[in-house]
Amino acid sequence: MSGHSKWSQIKHKKAATDSKKGKVFSRLSKEISVAARIGGGNPDMNARLRLVIEKAREVNMPADNIKRAIQKGTGELPGSHYEEIVYEGYGPGGVALMLDVLTDNKTRTVAEIRHILSKHNGNMGETGSVSWIFDKKGYILVNKKAIDEDTLMTNSLDAGAEDFKNDPEEDNYEIITAPEDLSKVKDYLASKNIPMNLSEITFLPKNYIKLDGRDAERMLKLMEVLEEHEDIQNVYANFDIPDEIMAEAE
Repeated sequence: MSGHSKWSQIKHKKAATDSKKGKVFSRLSKEISVAARIGGGNPDMNARLRLVIEKAREVNMPADNIKRAIQKGTGELPGSHYEEIVYEGYGPGGVALMLDVLTDNKTRTVAEIRHILSKHNGNMGETGSVSWIFDKKGYILVNKKAIDEDTLMTNSLDAGAEDFKNDPEEDNYEIITAPEDLSKVKDYLASKNIPMNLSEITFLPKNYIKLDGRDAERMLKLMEVLEEHEDIQNVYANFDIPDEIMAEAE
């Protein structure tokens, strides 16, 4: 799982930086609006909305921005109608890609994504072509310096986590939950004053493709361009790239 762990941490760090430019705020506003439209504007009654609001607060998104995004979703304020789509494809070396998209112009967005993939040694796939490679899960990272393994493992499993991982080469413990249990596990760990570096709903690959050299560099460049696209909310991929090349992406 090292490929996923490293990229998740890089994304998290970049989100904190990019929030100053408003990129992350715009993306989160869309996600908040859609969550509110589908499940209502009360985060206590809408788990999806609650999670994205927590994510917004982690990058210091102003409360007024969050409120306006919710009101656009519930119809209290005018706003665009975003369509949720998942696109599948391939990157350099045959890496599987899943893209979570929110768009108000599907024709424009799919053409732009197709162009990006083609330009960076990838291509679009049919629906279902790679989704079988991924499992939807709750995912938590905890720094190893913050707590010992046995204590965290016991607390995680007591809270209802599905799995606990300790890769000796990683700086963080990994906790895996069912998607619907993420909030419960997160709240339990917080009640024990256990600090978390990251918590999210994500898609974890069942297997990884090792990349090195030019393919690894191309893959990271493709990820960067896809993550920058205003309609792409999340990018999931099953690459495993050496630490020294991943470090350059930071």
